[in-house]
Amino acid sequence: MISAYIEALLAELNMRRHHVPRADTIYFGGGTPSLLTPLQIKQILEGIHACFSVTPDAETTLEVNPETVSQASLAAYRAAGINRLNIGLQSLDDRTLAFLGRIHTAKKGVDAYGWARAAGFDNIGLDLIYGVPGQTRSRWEGEMAGVVRLAPDHISCYTLTMEPGTPMAQRVQDGQIQPLDEQTAGRLFSATAFYLNRYGYRQYEISNFSRHAPGDSSDRRSRHNRKYWTFLPYLGFGPAAHSFLDHTRWWNHRSLDDYLADLKAGRCPVAGSEKLTGEQQVMEFVYLGLRLTDGLDTVDFASRFNEAFSDRFGPQVRRLVGEGLLEQSSGWIRLTHRGMRFLEHVVDRMLS
Repeated sequence: MISAYIEALLAELNMRRHHVPRADTIYFGGGTPSLLTPLQIKQILEGIHACFSVTPDAETTLEVNPETVSQASLAAYRAAGINRLNIGLQSLDDRTLAFLGRIHTAKKGVDAYGWARAAGFDNIGLDLIYGVPGQTRSRWEGEMAGVVRLAPDHISCYTLTMEPGTPMAQRVQDGQIQPLDEQTAGRLFSATAFYLNRYGYRQYEISNFSRHAPGDSSDRRSRHNRKYWTFLPYLGFGPAAHSFLDHTRWWNHRSLDDYLADLKAGRCPVAGSEKLTGEQQVMEFVYLGLRLTDGLDTVDFASRFNEAFSDRFGPQVRRLVGEGLLEQSSGWIRLTHRGMRFLEHVVDRMLS
């Protein structure tokens, strides 16, 4: 099945060849891409280079699950052309990992990180989840201390969400799990930024931090993910992948069988698409721009939409600044630290 999937993926790449003038990021994510062998990853990378103009310094990321890699496989991924790893560590607490249903232990996660460094990776991100039931600030800071000692180049910290329809959400409904109250979750959010900033990790997006050591000029922010937040075009390949180009978004079949069937028949495996209206473009520009700690570029807004940001949002911004949720400077609007906790509320207020 994997060989059929790769064959279909290469066919889809060929259908979209030259859709963008150049590619400076490549990202293997979604599911568990580290189930693909280094040879299979190399085959896909060769297909990408054959269909697109890829810059020599392209950021090429692979998401990995600690349980699916070894020292040898990580070295082989590096040799295949991967130059950035994103490791789904999730936690350094085995109790939390068990609660989240992860199959790896904290030790396995630390081992995977060490193997990656030994393989020559100098750009490694770690994903963490916090806000699990019963978690205290001291317990969470203990985990962050362990992560900081590892010295990754990038850290993503996501608050646990109980998605409707999932087994975890059902356990909450049945009273088996008591989610953290909003006040405790807010304290953990604040503690995260305070702690990581203190140890040299700059928060550049609500959930993302990059290391900036004195004298180090390298930029370890995720170049690929910043495209989503700055409204830049991207192409996605594979089942359920999304793409965005020329104000149009489209998405592939989620079903692998449907995906393979379309490509076998010579059709693009697109399940649906939408052309964003001018109003939708404004909404997304505001929502995504405010996720970044640098904020929303009002000059860029005026250039894109032929309208001054202050003409459209002046009264709302003044009220939100007065409430301590937004701050503004020449050419920029950004969330305060308090405002970051209430992004959805702030955006609703601005767009209402």
